[in-house]
Amino acid sequence: MQIQIAPYRPDHAAAWVALNEYWILAGGYALEAKDRLVLDDPDGAILSKGGVIFMAARDGEAVGCCSLMAMPDGGYEVGKMAVAAGAQRLGLGRRLLDACEDHARAAGSPRLYLETNAAQTHAIALYRRFGFVDLPPQPTPYARCNVWMEKRL
Repeated sequence: MQIQIAPYRPDHAAAWVALNEYWILAGGYALEAKDRLVLDDPDGAILSKGGVIFMAARDGEAVGCCSLMAMPDGGYEVGKMAVAAGAQRLGLGRRLLDACEDHARAAGSPRLYLETNAAQTHAIALYRRFGFVDLPPQPTPYARCNVWMEKRL
């Protein structure tokens, strides 16, 4: 089995949408307006605004993804992190976060920021192991968000 983390390419578009729609809907959440914007137009919503998307592939098949969205303070928001059910427990979440942190550090970013839901216990445990700490509530476009975290770089 070969695992590769690589930058998003246009041929990843279908996997990008499918991976994210799966975790959102399987988690019992609604696809919100901000989700549709980011999933349907990753170039306009993320890449053209100074962000990046990383894709995880297993034997050439896209099985995970994570984005970094540039923030006004120079930080990056980690978003749309998803790993296919059949590819979980392979360390892909950690590898995607490593790619995000490496990119942010190389760009001189002061922090990584994320928003999630308290029901995402496995993801939150991963974020804490990775060095994220809880923040007080922040403004958010997501109805499902009730946990805010950051990692200072």
